[in-house]
Amino acid sequence: MAATAVDRVPEEKACSGGCRYEPKFDGFRCVARVDDDGGVQLWSRRLKRLDGAFPEVVSAVAATLPPGTVVDGEIVRWGTDGRLDFSALQRRHVRRRADLPIAEPCHYVVFDVLEAGGVDHRPAPLASRRAELERLLAGLPGTSRIVLCPQLRDVGEARLWFEILVAQGVEGLVVKAAAAPYKEGRRGWWKVKHRTTTEAIIGGVTGTLEQPQTLLLGRYTTGSTLRVVAHTTPLSPRARTALTGTLSRAGEEHPWPEPLPAGWAGGLPSTRDPIHYTRVAPTTVVEISVDAATEHGRWRHAARFVRPRPDLTPGDVPRDLNLE
Repeated sequence: MAATAVDRVPEEKACSGGCRYEPKFDGFRCVARVDDDGGVQLWSRRLKRLDGAFPEVVSAVAATLPPGTVVDGEIVRWGTDGRLDFSALQRRHVRRRADLPIAEPCHYVVFDVLEAGGVDHRPAPLASRRAELERLLAGLPGTSRIVLCPQLRDVGEARLWFEILVAQGVEGLVVKAAAAPYKEGRRGWWKVKHRTTTEAIIGGVTGTLEQPQTLLLGRYTTGSTLRVVAHTTPLSPRARTALTGTLSRAGEEHPWPEPLPAGWAGGLPSTRDPIHYTRVAPTTVVEISVDAATEHGRWRHAARFVRPRPDLTPGDVPRDLNLE
């Protein structure tokens, strides 16, 4: 089940049966299945197996949940500073080194139960599923790699969570209807993420200079290299009009290759294909809205265009991913 983004925390009465509020952890979404023989499989949202990357989670699930159980949750890594560390998850998934489960152990935050005790709980309301999940995970020791996801019913407390948990790297909140069933593969929840406005430099566009479809955005590093840091969502007609006359084609001195290698631009869908775009003279500054998630020196999710900033020069833009 997936979530649709909204701009503010919904009131309790906005959900059927009342809203339930949970932290939105920055991790790997994972469905854990314990088969009838006690074997454990971890599946990503895109149906990729995660067992080999997170053996300590496999062991914890096997030790905690009985055969015939299927749960939904998020694999997370808390760093030594107490913040969530998505980059550590990436290292675990890519490198598969034998020492990483010990050096950088992860937790599995469980927020839903789909099957248990021979019963398919998907058609049941969330409130009932939550009660079953609490029964399954009752009495977990503090040393367990399995964590029951916290949940609130009061919107005031949820808004307080939204403000204070960002210090731990929590992206925001997921809001769920207490009376709703679990709809596999469909959207039925809401997500509210922390966003902030900042500035970046246009280094390229998809589409044309006259009718840009999206923006490729850059920032200078502390070493004065212009680096790709974000890619925007598709521009509205109003945004394209606001950029009219501000963009000019770059010369050969532009620091980015054309096409861009796959994976260079934050917020683009995962692809192995090069990214074809038009290079733009990096002189135009724009204000953008971004969330807190970063990866490999880029904002991980697409930025939203807010407005041009003709009053600013590229030298006025913060360096790297700084937000001040």
